[in-house]
Amino acid sequence: MSDLLSLLSTRRPLVMGILNTTPDSFSDGGLHATSASAFDCAMKMIQQGADIIDVGGESTRPGAAAVSVKEELNRVLPVIQSIRQASDVVISIDTSKPEVMREAIASGASCVNDVNALRAEGALDACAGQDVPVCLMHMQGEPRTMQQQPQYGNVVDEVKSFLQQRVECCIQAGIRREQIIIDPGFGFGKTLQHNLLLLKHLDQFVAMGLPVLVGLSRKSMLGAITGEEVDQRIYASVAAAVVARAKGAAIFRVHDVKATVDALKVAQAVIDVD
Repeated sequence: MSDLLSLLSTRRPLVMGILNTTPDSFSDGGLHATSASAFDCAMKMIQQGADIIDVGGESTRPGAAAVSVKEELNRVLPVIQSIRQASDVVISIDTSKPEVMREAIASGASCVNDVNALRAEGALDACAGQDVPVCLMHMQGEPRTMQQQPQYGNVVDEVKSFLQQRVECCIQAGIRREQIIIDPGFGFGKTLQHNLLLLKHLDQFVAMGLPVLVGLSRKSMLGAITGEEVDQRIYASVAAAVVARAKGAAIFRVHDVKATVDALKVAQAVIDVD
């Protein structure tokens, strides 16, 4: 099984393929709602160069309905198990529920990606006890209402402060600093202006000394800029990924794996040249 920390130590950009086993995700809801179709999608993304497969069973789009622990487990566990049997790729579980974190890791996941930054009761203990990398994301509010007039005094400073606090909470709970990844949470309780400022100043998050994950793929901010519908935002998504790499981002959570992999190879070649 591939080790995410070892991959991060290579300093090359890592591509995380999005695998939503949900009927209502904003971009691909319903496309991979069966275990078989989700498995096929995962194999395709691995073939295209994905370093990580991020499996999620609950939509976090604005207005999405919550699901029970049982329903989320039913959606993600068979998929994780089938991917693990077929590949040694890093599997990340995209969840905020401690019960799902534990069961997913037992089934073969080796990373927790939490939009709630391990704030749910029991989430810190669940991850500290498993000794796996964790990704902490900033979100203002909660998914159902986060886009209802989000406000900040200084979005960059406030998001950084939140992430620093969550990092400290993780360390106090027994999660090692080298296991922590941070994500400014593009589109999660932010206006277009907020998102652009976060991207422009992404290097300030990189300066915190932790790997930075960005989730810009097909986001509404790109639709606002280009006027394109969600399934027509591949070019904008790739452009945003290249900008983020230039600012120092380490992990790129995307729908369009092949296009992003190729673009980041070009960006990295320029970064590396003497």
